[in-house]
Amino acid sequence: MNVPRISNYIWRIAKEVLRDPDGPGGYREIILPMAFICRLDAALQPTRRAVRDRDAALAGESEAERDKALRLVAGKPYYNTSQLTLTDLGTRARPERLAADLNAYLDGFSSNIRAILDQFGFRDRVQHLIEAGVLGTLIRKFTSAGIHLGPDPVRHADGTIMQPGLDDHGMRSVFEELARRCNEETGEEAGEHWTPRDAVRLMAKLVFLPVARDIQPGSYSLYDGACGVGGMLNVANETLREFAAKQGKKVSTHLYGQDINADTAAICRANMLLNGAGGDACSIVGGAAHSTLSDDAFPAHQFDFMLSNPPYGQGWKADLERLGGKKEIRDPRFTVQHAGDRQYSLVTRASDSQMMFLVNTLSKMKRDTRLGSRIAQIHNGGSLFTGDAGQGESNIRRWIIENDWLEAIVALPNNILYNTGIAIYVWVLTNHKPEHRRGKVQLIDATGWFRTLRKNLGKKTRELGDEDIAHICNTFLAFDETEHSRILDNAAFGYWKVTVERPLRIEGVDPNRVYPADEIRTLKEFGKRRESAPPVIRKIHKQGTGADPLRGLIAATVDGRRAVVEYEPDPELRDTERVPLHEEGGIEAFLEREVLPYASDAWHLPDSAKIGYRIDFNRYFYRPQPVRRLEEIRAEIRALERETEGMLENIMGEATR
Repeated sequence: MNVPRISNYIWRIAKEVLRDPDGPGGYREIILPMAFICRLDAALQPTRRAVRDRDAALAGESEAERDKALRLVAGKPYYNTSQLTLTDLGTRARPERLAADLNAYLDGFSSNIRAILDQFGFRDRVQHLIEAGVLGTLIRKFTSAGIHLGPDPVRHADGTIMQPGLDDHGMRSVFEELARRCNEETGEEAGEHWTPRDAVRLMAKLVFLPVARDIQPGSYSLYDGACGVGGMLNVANETLREFAAKQGKKVSTHLYGQDINADTAAICRANMLLNGAGGDACSIVGGAAHSTLSDDAFPAHQFDFMLSNPPYGQGWKADLERLGGKKEIRDPRFTVQHAGDRQYSLVTRASDSQMMFLVNTLSKMKRDTRLGSRIAQIHNGGSLFTGDAGQGESNIRRWIIENDWLEAIVALPNNILYNTGIAIYVWVLTNHKPEHRRGKVQLIDATGWFRTLRKNLGKKTRELGDEDIAHICNTFLAFDETEHSRILDNAAFGYWKVTVERPLRIEGVDPNRVYPADEIRTLKEFGKRRESAPPVIRKIHKQGTGADPLRGLIAATVDGRRAVVEYEPDPELRDTERVPLHEEGGIEAFLEREVLPYASDAWHLPDSAKIGYRIDFNRYFYRPQPVRRLEEIRAEIRALERETEGMLENIMGEATR
């Protein structure tokens, strides 16, 4: 209950102190680092004197030895050796003294904290606040009795609690709520940096529930290649530890994240420290020079669990150019060996990067461990069906499904994210499927499982309640065919894209001769096409060649003799067909059933057939509406007639007056 009160209190500080000098654009760069510093200052209070004394005793020691010893004394992955506290700074009257003391105070922090503050650009903002004359006011409001960000309660002299403590989870919630408000205030999309907690909790459960009983004591790694402010890493970390604790197991975790936005990465790093997951157990890389797609921060790493909400509908042309362009790309993440092709391309169109993030994640799966890797990612509908056979998006789906990595796709309700109301889907993948799931994919329609928010948050009007998350997870674990769950063979999503030809028919063509290429070009340009005209022969095969009309080897009579010929195809009649991979009898059986009854002279080109994969999700959950009875329709028409009777006469009468 402390979280909303504290969040509102800090937000009022932003409105009151920063409105005039800085405006909404600076909220994030000031309020977030100030809340961060305030928390650190309070958390370090119990060991402050011991850290100072130890620092004085370590004079002359190496930086590494000193850092290690001071962390140990502080009992945290950070410390501050300054003689000042944040409350001391609030008493400074002269701006020059305050500026010097604040910089000295910031210099006392450990190097990891200074790096985060530098990513925020906080020192530059300090100078701006001094010039505006509000720095002292800001510090005093953050250290007033009305707010307490420390983990331990503040007590009266008699021991009763005056201000309750704020645990790591609560502080992280405050921090993330402030980040969301800052984004909204500046017009940024909150969803670009923070996925709603209800969706993240669902993703974490889908990742960990199937292997909860198999988690053993030891170390596990978690990764998010589009980490934003770190919400997914935090929730995944909590969920893993919770499941391990229920089994009586103790685990350690190492968190890895990357984000192209330096401010966001700074928030993420701060978030990890506030949640007790900082220090050596956390590696967050961010900034304009660290795009996940063109500058992989962890190229040699493999991870146990990976969760992400990659950007969708967002181009990656600049990344593609840095990688050498579509034809020259050699990054082993995006060019693999598959289906006999040593240069199988997983490169999508440059206008949407979401599936490239998925490929990056899949490249980091562990292959030699008992659990392998488990992945959950949010995608929009484009990942299900964009891209034709042989194109990057289809190639990625084929690569995933033919390797049997896709475990399930869950359709979530619309309006579940902050920045879009479109349909979204959670992809669940693993390279270590249990026996009963092998060769299968589960589709879950959870679009109707939600509760409506009392107050909208951006475009988010719905959320997944605990019962909704439980319903989805139970459906996932049950792996049964139901109204909301479909179990399909991997091959159900594959198809051959086949080119179907029909002969060029031109009036006046001699049916007893072969036409060379130059004459055929002339016929195509100037000849008159007619369905009843004879087809143009472009080749007569040697005797002994067997006829195969579905492959373009046609039995014909030429100059009174039987022969096998090839006709010139008419590009205006050319068509393509999608033939399901599980079509009984294959391509030719499909053509005989679906094409030849309507175009008896058609054939296909076997060498042109390409394999593609698409997931027509809605097709499997389509529920036709019952046809209305004729009596109902007739009664409705008659009611409308009675309702409108005399209206035309009234209108015409008014017009003639």
